[in-house]
Amino acid sequence: MAEIVLKGLGHSYQAEAKSDADYALKPVNLTWEDGKTYALLGPSGCGKTTMLNIISGLLSPSDGQLLFDGKDMTRASTAERNIAQVFQFPVIYTTKSVRQNLAFPLECRNWDAARIAKRVSHIAELLDLTDILGEPARRLSADQKQLISLGRGLVRDDVSAVLLDEPLTVIDPQMKFGLRRKLREINRATGITMILVTHDQSEAMSFADEVVVMKDGRVQQSGPPEQLFTRPQNEFVGYFIGSPPLNLLTAETSNGTLHCPALGLSVTMRGRGQDRGQDDGAKFGVRPEHVHLVEGRPELPRAKVERVENLGIERIFTLRTGTNETLKVKSRRHHSLRPGAETGLSVNDSDLLVFSDGQLVCR
Repeated sequence: MAEIVLKGLGHSYQAEAKSDADYALKPVNLTWEDGKTYALLGPSGCGKTTMLNIISGLLSPSDGQLLFDGKDMTRASTAERNIAQVFQFPVIYTTKSVRQNLAFPLECRNWDAARIAKRVSHIAELLDLTDILGEPARRLSADQKQLISLGRGLVRDDVSAVLLDEPLTVIDPQMKFGLRRKLREINRATGITMILVTHDQSEAMSFADEVVVMKDGRVQQSGPPEQLFTRPQNEFVGYFIGSPPLNLLTAETSNGTLHCPALGLSVTMRGRGQDRGQDDGAKFGVRPEHVHLVEGRPELPRAKVERVENLGIERIFTLRTGTNETLKVKSRRHHSLRPGAETGLSVNDSDLLVFSDGQLVCR
C-alpha cells in the first residue's frame, strides 16, 4: 500500500502542448492517502482513464511527477509500481479453474505451494469464491468473473493500489450494489488503496471516501461525497452530482443584495453593484431535496405542478415558478399533488447557494 501524490501531473497526446486546450489531463495536484477509497467521476473524455493509466504506468505524463510514499515513480515501469488494475471487461484465463486463476500471479513470483494455497484460500474467502474454487472460470457469471479479476490483483501482498477502470459496467444492475459493498468490505479488511473510474455518480458516491469530479481534462472538485452534494464548488459539480441535479435560478441585484424572485429570498453579498436588475454573472442554486412544497400558505411564492414522477417512496415534481423558471423538487410527501395544481415554495436560507460566473461564492 502507498500514499499516491500527483504533483503538477498533466498529459497531452500531442507532441508539443501549446495551450490548455491541448491537454487531455491538465496539470493537477492531488494526494491520495494510503488505505482509502477514491473515485474519478466525470463524463466520457474528461481525462479519468488518462489519469489512471499514468498512475499504473501504461502512460508517461507530459508534465509533473507521480510519487508513491514520497518516491518518484514518474518514469518507473508498471512492474516496479506494484499496481493491480481491473478493467471494464474481466481479464482471466477461461481455461483455468478459479483456484488456478488466483494462484497464477503468485506462481509467477515463485512462491512455494503451501504459501500460495494459504493466500488463495484467504482471498477466496474475502470474495465469497471458496465454494467455486474448483470450477472452470468459463462457466461463471459476469460478476463472478470480475471478482476473479479483482482477486488476481488482491492475491499479491505487495500491491500499492488497486485501480478499477469502470469494472461494474458489464455487471447486471441488480448485482452492482452487492459488488460495490464487497469492494468496500475488502478495502476495510485489507487496507489497500482503491481508485475507481466511473461516469456513474451513484457508483462513485456509494463507493468512495473521496470523489474527484472531472470535466474537460480538469479536476473541478475533490472531496467527500457529502461535501460535493452540499457545497459544490461550481455549477458543473452541482449539476453533475445529484439526481435530479441542482436547480439554478435567476438572481437580481439591488443595493448589494441578491434577490431570488422565484423563491422570495434575499442574501446580502459584498462587492455587488447598486443598480437593480438581473445579474448575468450570478445565480442561485438549491437542491431538489431542499425545496419544501407548502399547501395552504398563499403568502409564499407560488409554483404550478407540470409533471410528477413516481419513484416508489419518493416523487419528483417538475414545477413552473412565478418567474417562468423550471424547478425540480424531490419529496416523500404531497402524494395528492397532481399536474395543474398550485403550491407554495419554501427553502431554508442555509440551503441556498450563490454562484458568480459559475463558481460558488462564500457568504
